[in-house]
Amino acid sequence: MAEPSASETAGHPVVTEEGWKEALDNLRIEEKALTHRADRLAADRRRLPWMQVNKQYQFEIAAGRQANLVDLFEGRQQLLVYHHMLKPGDPAPCAGCSMVGDQIPHLSHLHARNTSLTFVSKAPISEIEDFKRRMGWTFPFASTLDEFNADFGVTTGFGLNVFVRNGADVFRTYFTSGRGVETLGTVWTLLDLTPFGRQESWEDVPGEVLQSKPYQWWRLHDEY
Repeated sequence: MAEPSASETAGHPVVTEEGWKEALDNLRIEEKALTHRADRLAADRRRLPWMQVNKQYQFEIAAGRQANLVDLFEGRQQLLVYHHMLKPGDPAPCAGCSMVGDQIPHLSHLHARNTSLTFVSKAPISEIEDFKRRMGWTFPFASTLDEFNADFGVTTGFGLNVFVRNGADVFRTYFTSGRGVETLGTVWTLLDLTPFGRQESWEDVPGEVLQSKPYQWWRLHDEY
């Protein structure tokens, strides 16, 4: 059989197995360096100062059922809030925000690390519930009833806020938007955005955070 031409391989050189492994090994060095840099960045993120939230906010979490910000924690200590762009009577829901929703993992793994997650938007709860059914989503999704979005950096777009609580006291710890939400979707990535991280013994964490050995806390999602 004839060797493929350059046009057939889109300009990529065709090499032997040894040559391919060498190229992959060289790339792997860069990948590992990037992973270690991401670990250091997550450690820096965990050391960000906190901002206390003194204003009261209200949400509708089901028809006729309201909640405040503390309620969204569902009794846990950390909370991830994704601000979806769904608007009242939205004829074309944001595809990007919805791709984020499609990538949300089974929440039991986050719950095992004392962390809750919810989506919020300005759409009324009835339209949110309809949209959740259409998308097949089961994670919490609340309707904002005040200036919660604007007060936390989201005016016309989208974003992700992270909060931690000590009893009824709530603190904002992190915010990202734009391409900062592209990596959302794995349990590890989401936990890396929180002040307590993955809570594994290898992590560089400030203060006293209860940690366990890596891998050992993992369960099938119906076994927690």
